[in-house]
Amino acid sequence: MPDLRRPPENLPFLQLVPNLVTILGLCAGLTAIRFAFLGRFDLAAGLIVFAAVIDGFDGLLARKLDAASPIGAELDSLADFVDFGVAPAIVVYFATLSGIGDLGWTFALVFAVCCCLRLARFNVNRDVPLEGRAHFVGVPAPAGALLGLLPVFATLGGVVDASRLPWAVAAWLGLIGLLMVSRLKTFSPKALRIPRERSRFILVAAALLVGLTLTRFWLLLIVFDVAYAALLVHAAVVSRRQRR
Repeated sequence: MPDLRRPPENLPFLQLVPNLVTILGLCAGLTAIRFAFLGRFDLAAGLIVFAAVIDGFDGLLARKLDAASPIGAELDSLADFVDFGVAPAIVVYFATLSGIGDLGWTFALVFAVCCCLRLARFNVNRDVPLEGRAHFVGVPAPAGALLGLLPVFATLGGVVDASRLPWAVAAWLGLIGLLMVSRLKTFSPKALRIPRERSRFILVAAALLVGLTLTRFWLLLIVFDVAYAALLVHAAVVSRRQRR
């Protein structure tokens, strides 16, 4: 029988760092929802982008610090659902879909539910050698969130007022939701390898990326979304040819 008088074992602070990063992302997603209610779609979208950027750092830190735990894995999944399922759906609804009322909300629900299903499938296959080394199966939740926010990015960047095209936005949101739960093999950064002699170009591109982030943030996100969508089209074409 364990000694109940024994004081609890002290936990090193570094063991908590991965979960603190997860909580930071969760707070960003929840605050994005708040700003969506206030009509501050620039701040709402920016916070979701921030959550997407730091997503994965918690897992990386957990491995580097030997701080992985079951509660950390579950916390990460729940935070991802809020950040990349609930928050984007609410932001897109209030920014572009509220004009068509209940039907707009229905497509927002479809997107959020598809994100939940995608994360549930990921959790079930978490211990299987994985969906992540050479490719993902379906669009990952962070990428799905950024794709779903494309109409908001386009509006904030002055490209088009997506609120005037609610049916097109609804169809887009539904399509991205279906892609998240699809079996399409999609690009994974873990499979990317850079030839050593071309590494200098990556560093130059990083400087360009920082410059665009500071000056043309929304335009940069639009370019990222369009480039990723092109990769999805290519993956769909390759998959179709393989089935034939």
